[in-house]
Amino acid sequence: MRSTFMGLETARRGMFTQQSALHTTGHNISNANTPGFSRQRINFEQTEPYPSASLNRPQIPGQVGTGVKAGSIQRVRESFLDVQYRSENNKLGYWETRAEAYNKLEEVLNEPSDSGLAKTMDQFWQSLQDLSVDPTNPGARSVVRQRGIAVAETFNYLHNSLSSIQRDLKNEISVTEKEINSITYQISKINGQIADAEPHGYLPNDLYDERDRLIDQLSSLVNIKVDYTSSGGDSLKMADGQAVIKMVSDSGKELGILVSGDRNNEVTMKFDGPEESVGTVSIGQSEFKYTELNSTGKLKALVDSYGYENGGKVTGVYSDLLTELDNLAYTFATKFNDVHKEGMSPNDIASKTKAKNPFFADAENTVIQRKGFASRIELAKAIENSLDNIATADGSSVAGATIGDATNILKLANIINEKYDYALDNEQANFRNYYEGVIGGMAVKSQEAVRLTQNSGSLREAVEGRRKSVSSVSLDEEMTNMIQFQHAYNASARMITLQDEMLDKIINGMGTAGR
Repeated sequence: MRSTFMGLETARRGMFTQQSALHTTGHNISNANTPGFSRQRINFEQTEPYPSASLNRPQIPGQVGTGVKAGSIQRVRESFLDVQYRSENNKLGYWETRAEAYNKLEEVLNEPSDSGLAKTMDQFWQSLQDLSVDPTNPGARSVVRQRGIAVAETFNYLHNSLSSIQRDLKNEISVTEKEINSITYQISKINGQIADAEPHGYLPNDLYDERDRLIDQLSSLVNIKVDYTSSGGDSLKMADGQAVIKMVSDSGKELGILVSGDRNNEVTMKFDGPEESVGTVSIGQSEFKYTELNSTGKLKALVDSYGYENGGKVTGVYSDLLTELDNLAYTFATKFNDVHKEGMSPNDIASKTKAKNPFFADAENTVIQRKGFASRIELAKAIENSLDNIATADGSSVAGATIGDATNILKLANIINEKYDYALDNEQANFRNYYEGVIGGMAVKSQEAVRLTQNSGSLREAVEGRRKSVSSVSLDEEMTNMIQFQHAYNASARMITLQDEMLDKIINGMGTAGR
């Protein structure tokens, strides 16, 4: 025989379980706007039926259900969507940062415009042509000198501005390093808290959510792979376990372990390459060449923009452009000076000597090297001191030179059309074509970065939409669940009332016949 009071226990279990479900619903509603929160649900389970299978079981027809219990409180989350989201988030972090770097580059170069280098050079060439019409005109000479100063100052401005942004990128690399290491440290501590809870049979859902939120942030900075290991003990099969996070290349090659259990390894980008470029990367005790970091993410984009060592040379968006700028300034100044030195100025003609004054000079008043030349180019002191040191006449015959001769100034004006090896790659180009090639190449790469940023952003938003449809809190759904659980709770309470009435009849109403 089953117990007379059995129905009370069944109803009690129903009340407590539905009450737990209401508490979970309230928790979901309270966190509807909490970043990274995944809605939770009660996994209802039937309790063991009565009687259990045994030799001394009571002989009753079949087994009777004994109610319900809350087996576990589980997050509603799709791990496959997490992997997809982090992959797209990683690509977006790379292209977004790269597009921003190109955008700053375009703002500095400001081409085409009335204040860019191309326009400044055109005005300089025009002033030379104007002087060739009347070499004796002091006003035209003054314009040539002022346009020359403008050319030098434009080169200086471009180099200094690009170098300043490059230094900012270096600082941002260090900030991003600290952000990565802070996130991995936080994840390792959460791993430790999860390892304390899971062996007791608990599912620390809120800790899982916080850890996933941090992993999402980390995925935008570096390319990662996430695995999970069991916490042991009496951990439930559905428990997530402790996260093991590895930095990987795009091909999946493991580069280093960022987090394992309650420990994390710090990432350091070492500026040990030429010109303080990034040469090596360390993760904890392991170290490898930066060129092996074949992956995406914000950190990679920052270094690619700043500059890194590749085959003993420095390459990178800003490093490459500064080199191009130095090549342009150096080649232009040296070729212009070569022609200018062979001419005769009014002072030379008056003194019957050829001074061979340069037109441009760097900070040391001599053209000595390409590296950083765009920041040092300036007008030669002789030209600054006297307009009559501008060599306009032919210098092949010192005695035969005349002030009205414009042979040399025409040669200077024609330099823009001459082809030179600006990039030291054995390819000849004139000034306009070379500079247009540099600007055009930058524009194409900038457009590519913007396009891929938009594509990656769209893909990430699509995955995020699907992920939210699974994990985010729907207030309409929670209100429906709340009504459902409330009525189930009330029905269980009504069952207790019914059992009470039955027991009252048995206890107080039976055995009273004949009284």
